[in-house]
Amino acid sequence: MFIRLLGPFEILKMGQPVALRSGGKAERLLSCLAVHPRVGVHRATLVDLVWPDTPVPMATQCLNTLMHSLKAQLADGLAGQPPVVHTQSHYTLNLHGGVSVDVLEFESALSAGHRLLSQGSTAEAIEAYDRAVALYGGDLAAGSSIAELLERERFRVACLTTLARLADAHFELANYDQALDSALRLLSVDPCREDAHRMVMRTHVRMGCRAQALRQYNLCRLILMDEFDAVPEPATEQLFHLIRSDPGRV
Repeated sequence: MFIRLLGPFEILKMGQPVALRSGGKAERLLSCLAVHPRVGVHRATLVDLVWPDTPVPMATQCLNTLMHSLKAQLADGLAGQPPVVHTQSHYTLNLHGGVSVDVLEFESALSAGHRLLSQGSTAEAIEAYDRAVALYGGDLAAGSSIAELLERERFRVACLTTLARLADAHFELANYDQALDSALRLLSVDPCREDAHRMVMRTHVRMGCRAQALRQYNLCRLILMDEFDAVPEPATEQLFHLIRSDPGRV
């Protein structure tokens, strides 16, 4: 069983989507647990998040009923095991029983990429980062609590940083098409990232498109002025002047 949180919420059982009511209690409960897949959630916290306006005894009964319902619906994909296990008052996803979560796989791929890059294995690091980016189907599908909002932003920043590292790694290997693609994907999410604009400028120069590199600088300048009434960083300005005067040094 695979739970997808990065993008629209989805559960896959033996590779097939499971029908759950969008925004319903089951989705909310599984989302809460999947945001904290290793540590789980205390029953009182879970009850308060999923049934916030229900008296505790009734909410606890609803929780038990939902657990039985989820087991009936999902256990056949886990060799009869429940998708959620609990010890005393603590509930966790049954990771050892076959439940997997995209956020865990995303972080595992990132860790592998960081390790490989630090070892100088750039090509292998690119493969790991590509796996991470492929898992990121969109912002974290979780609730609106402060903790969940912080987690959503953390994953978003991690994805953008990974795209920047991919662009740098491809540029290092002279894979300019791939470096350009990674930088443009980053800009499609955050058009104010100057490091990505600079990467686009550099790759265009290396690909023999000096005029396009200069146009990218103008685009960067216009975006920053429109969004923040700000001018480009000195590094961006320096790159622009270098491209104008001596592109061979880029």
